[in-house]
Amino acid sequence: TEKANELLYHLGLATVSIIGLVVIAIGWREGVVVAVVIPVTILLTLFAAWLMGYTLNRVSLFALIFSIGILVDDAIVVIENIARHWGMGGARDRRETAIEAVAEVGNPTIVATLTVVAALLPMLFVSGMMGPYMSPIPANASAAMIFSFFVAVTVTPWLMLRIAGRAPVKHDGHGHGGGGALGRAYRAVATPLLATKARSWLFLAVVGLLTIGSLGLFYTKAVTVKLLPFDNKSELQVVIDLPEGAALETTDAVAQAVARTVLDLPEVKSVQVHAGTAAPFNFNGLVRHSYLRAGPEMGDVAINLVPKADRDRASHAIALDIRERIAALDVPPGTALKVVEPPPGPPVMATLLAEIYGPDPETRRAVAERAEAAFRSVPFVVDVDNSFGQPAPRLRATISTDDADFFRVQEGDVFDTIAILGGGQTVGYSHRGEGRQPIPIRIERPAGAKVLDERFLSTPIPANALPGDRGVVELGDVVRVSEEPASFPVFRHNGRAAEMVTAELAGDFEAPLYGMLAVQAALDAQDWTGLPKPVIRLHGQPEDESVPTLLWDGEWEVTWVTFRDMGAAFGIALLGIYILVVGQFGSFKVPLVILTPIPLTFIGILGGHWLFHAPFTATSMIGFIA
Repeated sequence: TEKANELLYHLGLATVSIIGLVVIAIGWREGVVVAVVIPVTILLTLFAAWLMGYTLNRVSLFALIFSIGILVDDAIVVIENIARHWGMGGARDRRETAIEAVAEVGNPTIVATLTVVAALLPMLFVSGMMGPYMSPIPANASAAMIFSFFVAVTVTPWLMLRIAGRAPVKHDGHGHGGGGALGRAYRAVATPLLATKARSWLFLAVVGLLTIGSLGLFYTKAVTVKLLPFDNKSELQVVIDLPEGAALETTDAVAQAVARTVLDLPEVKSVQVHAGTAAPFNFNGLVRHSYLRAGPEMGDVAINLVPKADRDRASHAIALDIRERIAALDVPPGTALKVVEPPPGPPVMATLLAEIYGPDPETRRAVAERAEAAFRSVPFVVDVDNSFGQPAPRLRATISTDDADFFRVQEGDVFDTIAILGGGQTVGYSHRGEGRQPIPIRIERPAGAKVLDERFLSTPIPANALPGDRGVVELGDVVRVSEEPASFPVFRHNGRAAEMVTAELAGDFEAPLYGMLAVQAALDAQDWTGLPKPVIRLHGQPEDESVPTLLWDGEWEVTWVTFRDMGAAFGIALLGIYILVVGQFGSFKVPLVILTPIPLTFIGILGGHWLFHAPFTATSMIGFIA
């Protein structure tokens, strides 16, 4: 509700801003017309969204806010031309003059509307997890543009006639060189530039250099590229992974230490500690496999923040602070503490995720260990972990068949005894009355006593095979205990065995691309004697697993698919716009002149991102396409 209210507030703010701009630039009557046109168009767009099966959600509201700036274009063109024709004077009737004015700009307005739709609709075909997130934007914005045209050529002239009445309308007609304050300002700038060829070419050269310079902001990393900007959420999470074999009490102690550290922050409202099990998870937890987190060495600390209105820092800044604070805690060696932020878009297993494929598990783990070392060598790569961990030694109890036969001990008795000593046994239930769940009565050893020691092996077990021949022997008389390394967990991606190295990014660069480049540079600097150097892949699992391969996944995969599809969409949009303009002007050269300003938009777009220290995101790409 809070997010929806915020978006509705911005929707109203954008509407009021545009109305105010029209009032200042053209006149109060035109502002009143725009004030009617915008709500009518938005309501028609919502009706179209309902017909297309889209719900009214945050993305739909964003599409409406995004389209407000362009849906009034048609209405403003019609309003301006009607006012201009009325200002030309003459004996013509106002109604006839308005009809002529609308007809004069009808075809260009249709082409302009269709070009906007052609630029937006290809975004419907973005694949991957970003597809459902983005589809309401082109669908709703295109519907808004189409409805805005019909409103502009029907409702707008009617409103202009009703509001204007018989009052004179002041406006410069054909042949007037002033054009108002804006026209005079434009002439003051354009006239000197167009006075000579040298000045014109100099101006074009400066604009070209500015365009190249703005693109250079990517190269210098003054503007970084990130798929989704950080959102300001109300909850965070600290995921705790101790070495395998750690006791539940140790995990709980680490989780309590994390909770105490987090509670020192004024922005933290409350925390919940979960030891040995996963905290309640959402879509993000589903993708991160939180539902599989069950074991004494695993824990979660769920953090609830105070409302956004009551704190100065965003949740991302708080997460960075928490990460620094818990890094100073005294925890058992091999413990991984990871701060998890709810993503604003499609969740991933980790922001920086490297999948290692290879011919056998030993090679994959060896390459993954090298990759993990490269991860840890990069200063802004944090929360580094791997999927296989450090397995604890495993004790194996084996029945000696010779001794069991000698003492006449049945194997089932040995198994039952070990199961009871290790896990306990339910011997009954305490019934609490009708309609209430009974409480199980269990016999179980204390958690601290569940070790394979001399007391464990001295447990008596039945040693009889014939009726009436009762006797007991110690468990250690028929059981042999040996120590062996525990097996590594096996992870598969689309049926292919893979080891994973995960990490988050914090500091100077928080987009996966920069972490990938830094890690690859660290891998190139390593000595790969005795171990084949992995092949780096940016997309798609390797077909040949005989050679070790490092596949970048995580947020990079979503970034790759999204920008690839949006780039293709932009190319299709340019082709569609070119065809429409060729049909309008009957020339193959004029559309090129019209399309020339498109790369020049990088000057403003990237300059604005640099000025406000904002990363270039998928939303930025949507704005560029528009």
